[in-house]
Amino acid sequence: MGNLPVQRGRLIGRRVELAQVARLLRRSRLVTVTGVGGVGKTRLARHAAAEVQPHFADGVWWVELSPVSQGSALPYAIAEALPPADQTTRPMLEVVAEYLVGREALLVWDTCEHLVADCREAAATLLTVAPRLRILVTSRRSLGLPAEDMITLDPLPVPEADDAAAEGNDAVQLLAERAAAAVPDFAVTPANRGELVALCRRLEGLPLAIELAAARLREMSSAELNRRLDDRYAVLGETEQAVDEADPPPSSRLLPQPSAGRCPQSREGPPWHQALRTAIGWSHQLCTPAERLAWARLSVFAGTFDTDSACRVLADEHLTAEDVPRLLTALVQDSIVEWVPTGTGERYRMLDTLREFGAFWLRGLGEERAVRRRHRDHYLALAHAADAAWVGSEQVAWYDRTVADHANLRTALDFCLAEGDGHSALELGGALWFFWSACGFVREGRHYLDQALELELPPGPARAKALWACGLTAIAQGDAEASLRLAGVFRETVAGETDGTALVAAAYLEGASLTISGHQTQAAEALDAVPHAPPCRGRYDIAWFVARATRAFVHIHLGQFADALAVAEDVCTECVRRDETWARAWGDYTRALAAQGLGRTEEAAAHARAALNGKRPFHDNLGIAMIIDLLASAAVASGHAERAARLLGIAERTWQTIGTPQMGSPDLVAARSACEAQARRLIGDDAYRTAFRTGYATAPAAGIAYALSVPDPPHPATAPGRPG
Repeated sequence: MGNLPVQRGRLIGRRVELAQVARLLRRSRLVTVTGVGGVGKTRLARHAAAEVQPHFADGVWWVELSPVSQGSALPYAIAEALPPADQTTRPMLEVVAEYLVGREALLVWDTCEHLVADCREAAATLLTVAPRLRILVTSRRSLGLPAEDMITLDPLPVPEADDAAAEGNDAVQLLAERAAAAVPDFAVTPANRGELVALCRRLEGLPLAIELAAARLREMSSAELNRRLDDRYAVLGETEQAVDEADPPPSSRLLPQPSAGRCPQSREGPPWHQALRTAIGWSHQLCTPAERLAWARLSVFAGTFDTDSACRVLADEHLTAEDVPRLLTALVQDSIVEWVPTGTGERYRMLDTLREFGAFWLRGLGEERAVRRRHRDHYLALAHAADAAWVGSEQVAWYDRTVADHANLRTALDFCLAEGDGHSALELGGALWFFWSACGFVREGRHYLDQALELELPPGPARAKALWACGLTAIAQGDAEASLRLAGVFRETVAGETDGTALVAAAYLEGASLTISGHQTQAAEALDAVPHAPPCRGRYDIAWFVARATRAFVHIHLGQFADALAVAEDVCTECVRRDETWARAWGDYTRALAAQGLGRTEEAAAHARAALNGKRPFHDNLGIAMIIDLLASAAVASGHAERAARLLGIAERTWQTIGTPQMGSPDLVAARSACEAQARRLIGDDAYRTAFRTGYATAPAAGIAYALSVPDPPHPATAPGRPG
């Protein structure tokens, strides 16, 4: 159980260090792997976590922190890595702590040196409230907590002399493997062994430096490689400054010329290990001017990125979009950029140390702000495109795309807020309404939208869309007071608009807020302003679908089941016409509620399973929890009381991660209580508790699979009306 990244390539050496990490994790609850950049901390942590995974009943969870630029985003990154998606209004760290209480889990926080203070605070909180939790950290600096055990990772050992035994040396093995990947039929021979050993010694056994050097064996022999590295050492001397000898691209009139071969502002650079500075700086020097510029500009990406994004962010009058794919290929071959195949297509990423170097160079060239603005503009355009296409056949594809670019979207929002660019923050946060509300990132969306709205820019389309998006997150969190307030402000903001979808959106925010408060008559009045047929396309296309599904929901709670079924059928019909999946699931959910109200239990269960299948691709935990609650009610109504108890346990686990159970809706709370009471009556308290605990302990994916299964006919002893 867990989310450990797929290992690419074997771990060479490090047997002693692996055993040491495992030993420390047995005795200590906080273990930090420290060492210089490029020494292999992340790779060791991945392998160590995989080895100890069987000993953690509740999983090993990898939290990648290098893309997180702001400490305030740390709790969201941790929550994102864990199975649940949280939508509560409470502080996120508190929610994470509550989830981990009583769980035997290992969190692996990778690359913490830029967030040491925030990680220290988070670790202290989590380890205090979750006594069975352990945390493994990779960082160039310790967290500085009393309970922390540390292991300092040294470079790989290097041979003392050129002899036959050198082939079994870890550093030489790494060099040989990476060289073989770059040069077909490469092998260690008596003729080249001495040069390879000398190369490993010169690079002091530092894995990243060795990998960068190995990539250059495509272009030159090991003897020439050694000679050129010797020359570079002579130039660098023994300084602790980050030094770069490559001249800036001559084509760029914007870039200042460095003096004495140094990158501008080099004194502000991080102190790197001498061997690593040599290897990185020399690799940089061997790059073409266009490759150097691409390397620098790629440093603005967080996490992974695809070719299209690279083209749009890197390209300008000095670097054409047509050049970028070729430059990416060259940088992959030189081990500067890593190729990452995924289920949604090819993506790329840069190791943190190399990204740091690129960012340092970018700052020295004076381009950082301009490239970060292009990065912001690209992801703003991507968010607008996803918003415009959400109601349609590409919905799941857009979910996959935005989740893959989650780190970049977060980085773009952080940049907007840091720059005081309220308009772009509102635009981006508002366009991502679907990501926050439909894809399980409600709490993070509320965090960013609240910050953007606090900037108090004048009313306009961007502010209106952000108000709408924030209202959606408040509804999902069960914060009816906030959503009603936002509904009123939104209605005032769009009062003069000719876009019919805006008025539908206002009616939805008000009606949905009222229905979760239990005010069904008032909710019906608000939602009756929504036309029975969708208005012309506009900025809030999804509003009609959710407003009409909510109207069906209100009909149900007023006892008007036939009316509810008719409205739900209309929603599903329009969704089919538009090839829409996410809102169709809400239509199926209300069809199931209506069928259950009409006494058609098997039909209700079938509609509910269809709804669950519709929510599953988006990890919409709110919808998933509501639907599993409904499936439990259908199960107990058809005599499957034990199944109902198990489903209630599965749903309860999900509700606890969301925050307010049943969104605080009195009607949903009453329905769940009635289901529980009937199940207990049919099978007895002991059997109920056993089944409930089984469901609660079920992993989320397995829980959904169980809910989707069709049960066998009930045992006569648990049929409705029979004593249990």
